[in-house]
Amino acid sequence: MDRPLPILTLGVREQRYSCHGCGNCCKDFTVQLRARDLEKLRVQQWEERLGEPVTVEFRGRTWLRQRADGACVFLQEDGKCRIHAEFGFAEKPTACQLFPFVLVPDPTRSRAGLSFACQSVRENKGAALSTHLAELERMSADIPETRRATDTILLADGLHAKSGELACIESVVDMWFSRTDITLRDRWDGFAWLCTSLARAQLKSVRETRFKDLLQLLASALPEELHQLRVEPASKRQLRLLRQGVFARLEDIKISDAISRGRIRTVLAQLWRSSKFSRGKGEIPRVAQGFLHGVRFEVIAASAPLSDSPDANEIDLLLARYARAMVLGGRSWGAGYYGWPAVRGLQALALNVACTAWVARARAASQGRSIALLCDVEDALGRVDRAAGRAPWLGAVGERVRLEYLRLDDGLRRILGASL
Repeated sequence: MDRPLPILTLGVREQRYSCHGCGNCCKDFTVQLRARDLEKLRVQQWEERLGEPVTVEFRGRTWLRQRADGACVFLQEDGKCRIHAEFGFAEKPTACQLFPFVLVPDPTRSRAGLSFACQSVRENKGAALSTHLAELERMSADIPETRRATDTILLADGLHAKSGELACIESVVDMWFSRTDITLRDRWDGFAWLCTSLARAQLKSVRETRFKDLLQLLASALPEELHQLRVEPASKRQLRLLRQGVFARLEDIKISDAISRGRIRTVLAQLWRSSKFSRGKGEIPRVAQGFLHGVRFEVIAASAPLSDSPDANEIDLLLARYARAMVLGGRSWGAGYYGWPAVRGLQALALNVACTAWVARARAASQGRSIALLCDVEDALGRVDRAAGRAPWLGAVGERVRLEYLRLDDGLRRILGASL
């Protein structure tokens, strides 16, 4: 048997994490079960003890059953997991144990990324990440595919990454988001410009040392270059694509709802909600368990950008930490993001943040405020990152077409500018 890849903890030194028992993940996530998880549940005799099923079959896979409100069947009134309380942490399903860590293999190592769907991760609360390494080693034994080397990662479509190219991207992104002398708006405007420049470049003829030189040259032009390359406000089509991107990240059909409604009714309801987001008029339809229900699109469009928030500095730190964690934790391309090339994965990261900013403004509007606060951005980021790398439709052709269109005419810069 091949020796498992070494685990590399996330290289964002200020990031910390410990579970604080908020129970949010148990109230929201749909947990897919492995054969070993099912055997544990059988041995623990939950169905006999509770007198009801604790799993559900859906589209050929087995999942933990959820209650009508979306909470896991094992979530207790005190917010704790009943399996954990009675049998210990190591006897929970593997996915529950691992969250919020995301093990992402590449050709030489397995990176321990983090999901910002976790409140403690967003709030940066807890112990140093290195203290979790022994547990990650133990848990990874139940998910061996996360410790096996993957094929060479793509730099761009049809273009395998060569020595040092991805490391150079990571270094430049880490440096850009670590700078303290730029504003929130300029930080993301610069990142979008960098993403678009790479997407436009003929990278086949610019490899290894020449690619590194190109990337360093582009990065050295920031942020001064931005002031020479002003962009127009986002067009109606670009804003429509942004709203469609938001819907794709917020749409969350619970298995119990899909089973009770049936496939046709479920699909028709999704199409109706999607069309409402495309039009951008009237009241937002119910998405993400009512996360934004009751607010009108017109109110969101008129709300202030995040740069005007009294919490703008804290918002900047949060989003910069998120970007660094996504790139350094392997969650922006390759096995961590639908097998995508690095250049397209960076574009998706920019779109994720544009969607986060839109949702944060919507979240504030739903609570009667015209300007978003840090708490709104934290909530929005949790919802958006919950889907990143996990919702299969975000890795499909529709999302690729959306990003390709936003590559044109400075689309990414313009939609980020609309909310930031």
